[in-house]
Amino acid sequence: MDNFLKTTSALNDETRIRIIKFLNINGTCCVCDLENSFDMIQSRLSRHLKILKDADFLKVDRVGKWAYYSISTHLDEFKQSVIKEIMALNIDLPELKRACEN
Repeated sequence: MDNFLKTTSALNDETRIRIIKFLNINGTCCVCDLENSFDMIQSRLSRHLKILKDADFLKVDRVGKWAYYSISTHLDEFKQSVIKEIMALNIDLPELKRACEN
């Protein structure tokens, strides 16, 4: 039940839906790339990313001082179907603006 509630709570925000679709399309992105692309301050973006990570939608890889986010490769069937539905939504997404070297 806890997993279901975390999943549904994570989806209760338009920005988080946009982040999921953005990462699903663009692949792994550094947090600074997400900040630049979404024109969002780091603290606000980090809150959204933490919620998505805690709900097991995202994985994070740390390389030195950089954090790279991507869609988790270990999604349960429900999360896979949610992402499929998100991908079908007509959502205005920002262009990927790389801010740091990978």
